[in-house]
Amino acid sequence: MSRSAAGSRSRTPCCAAAASSIHPRPPDVGKAIRRVLGLLLSAGALALGAGVAEAHPHVWITASSELIYVPDGSISGVRHAWTFDDMFSTYALQGIETKTQGVYSREELGPLAQTNVESLKEFGFFTFARADGKKEKFQEPVDYFLEVKDGLLILHFTLPLKTPVKPKELALEVFDPSFFVDFKFADKDPVRLVGAPATCQVNFQRPNDGTVNAQALGEQTFTNGDNSNFGAMFANKITVTCP
Repeated sequence: MSRSAAGSRSRTPCCAAAASSIHPRPPDVGKAIRRVLGLLLSAGALALGAGVAEAHPHVWITASSELIYVPDGSISGVRHAWTFDDMFSTYALQGIETKTQGVYSREELGPLAQTNVESLKEFGFFTFARADGKKEKFQEPVDYFLEVKDGLLILHFTLPLKTPVKPKELALEVFDPSFFVDFKFADKDPVRLVGAPATCQVNFQRPNDGTVNAQALGEQTFTNGDNSNFGAMFANKITVTCP
């Protein structure tokens, strides 16, 4: 599947069939999101057992991110807003009781938000940072919540760095190494600096279409298990320089 096709966020028969056959309707909120995120857990197995034709995303996220600075000019963390595709949103919202039909309050979505961030921890929140070339680690997410807008589920959360850093260059990548989840950053204001020194500049690089690269890898690459970082070809790269 080409990235342009993936970017349409349309419901495809193959994805719908996969979701319905692997995961029955969940009886409660906790099980609902765990089953949905279970799709992510099975990503490696799916890729290893299939050829290049199966190396395409099953969940689509439109993202925007903010890099948060503190008064001394250090970067303290990253604030994400992830909008899930319609199929994922519909599935994840099954079983949630609301006071008003079709209207979801932040409180009603609270358990789902908590399970979401807890489950994403295993994947490092698909967020990878390096300060002047050194890999940085994040703390547990804070200020997380879910909202539903135009029928789509949006996850908001902040990832504080374990230690605030003040590098000359910060490199941040957002992607799923298995490419089971496709991240596409918003067309408008994809990345913002919040409270950054005036001299800091941000550069955002969208991923290239990796279809040709995927075909070049060949089926043998996948059956050998060498695709564990296949999604790196689709990484969204954010670079902040502060002279």
